[in-house]
Amino acid sequence: MNQLILQQYDITKDTMALIPGRHTDYETLILEPHQQLAVTQSALSILKIACLEGGSTYDGRRQAVIHQTGAQSKVPIPIYPKESIFTFPTHSANSYECIWLFYHHIKSIKPHEKKPNYSIVTFKNYQTFEVNVSYQSLMRQLQRTSYCIVKFGYVGLEV
Repeated sequence: MNQLILQQYDITKDTMALIPGRHTDYETLILEPHQQLAVTQSALSILKIACLEGGSTYDGRRQAVIHQTGAQSKVPIPIYPKESIFTFPTHSANSYECIWLFYHHIKSIKPHEKKPNYSIVTFKNYQTFEVNVSYQSLMRQLQRTSYCIVKFGYVGLEV
């Protein structure tokens, strides 16, 4: 199968997940509701550029979340808070295994029935994705991200 490989990718409201590519031609697979894209950029590079486009650095956003929430590891990142685009890592951000899931696309997370340390993520478009992280760990990440949204999100009210 010949797949178009992009040199760069911009995170949008359609971005559901950034997945390690495990391929010699590209570093990251992008899941969107109606397509899967291959990109030569690393997931962390995509995130860092998106944060800059959103008005801050990745490290600045990460430090702000740590300060506001107390989360020290696997810190959720508010990419574009005004557009409600928040993501969280499944592993350490520097780990090759790290998948970045985008909060507002997640419908549910369930434990894998046959693999004890795996989970099944169901997105709002009913696409499912197997993740090599325990259910408890992913739920903790989802809760951290919820708290991050409360702290950094915009509710559309003028004060």
